[in-house]
Amino acid sequence: MEDKIITTLHGAGGIESWDIIEKLIRGRVPRDLWSTPGGAGLDVLDDGSYIKIGESYIVFASDTYTVKPLFFPGGNIGELVASGVLNDLVMMGARPVAFMDNIVVEEGFAIRELEDIVDSMVRTLVENNVALIGGDFKVMPRGSVDGVVISGFAIGVSGKPPVVDAIKPGDKIIVTNYIAEHGSTILAAQLDMLNDAPGLKSDAKPLVKTVLPVIEEYRDYINAARDPTRGGLAAILNEWSRSSGLTIIIDKGKIPVRKEVAEFLEMLGVDPLTLASEGVAVLSVRSEVADKVVEALRRNGENPYIIGEVVEPKSRELRGRVVALTEVGGLTIIPPQAYNLPRIC
Repeated sequence: MEDKIITTLHGAGGIESWDIIEKLIRGRVPRDLWSTPGGAGLDVLDDGSYIKIGESYIVFASDTYTVKPLFFPGGNIGELVASGVLNDLVMMGARPVAFMDNIVVEEGFAIRELEDIVDSMVRTLVENNVALIGGDFKVMPRGSVDGVVISGFAIGVSGKPPVVDAIKPGDKIIVTNYIAEHGSTILAAQLDMLNDAPGLKSDAKPLVKTVLPVIEEYRDYINAARDPTRGGLAAILNEWSRSSGLTIIIDKGKIPVRKEVAEFLEMLGVDPLTLASEGVAVLSVRSEVADKVVEALRRNGENPYIIGEVVEPKSRELRGRVVALTEVGGLTIIPPQAYNLPRIC
């Protein structure tokens, strides 16, 4: 990689991001140090990592947020970092117990705005009974950060082995709510088009109270779980199909996209499958319980849909591919190409 440079595409969550992780990180760590005995880490590249202690599993998740603007319809960077990191634990089937933050602020930033950001972060943690146990605070010279950057690190616990992505033939693919809400809102804000699309609002929220209980109840039937942030739904499904060699077939007509979001993105020519959601889970569930999982999610206040299934590839060309049934009955390949929207989260 010595003759290349980093571009914004490397942070978009698509194939370029996978390339960086594989060559820059995983390729430099000895394979026997990718995880600890009984645990999982670089060997699975999931939303979190875990170690086994006795009969329990300690699960870790971390993420860094650079979103612009810092305040947007539906939330701000403080709520976003708390929700996003907690949701990574939820996708592993772990109950969040503790959180740490690392805040980097530019010199000259308004303390009142920083208070609002921290208040939102703390409120999200308190509402989900998660302790804030420490962190770090740094100030950078004016012009070197562009506002605020926040990293979050969270710890969760699970009595069962955490969910590690391993889709199986016959699985049904479930999304728990409307997709592309956050990505479309940030895109509109960055293009100064919020007044042209007044119905847009980020879906940033923790899934501790709505999705985690369902994952805990049906843990033995859920083969994979992710939140479709950077790269959107397309990136998650392609990662699952690529790592398993299986084919995922989705029905585009069943993918939930709110009318306001669909109209805004259609105007720009952007596929909603490539944009981030910050309050949605994607589950690969054994078919015999898929309807029960949908019912349980709905009782908890989510708006779930079964959008497709996992199948054995019928040809070499479909191995490790995501295939969509279009609204007119045709078939199309969904590539792992993320929409290049810098600072979306």
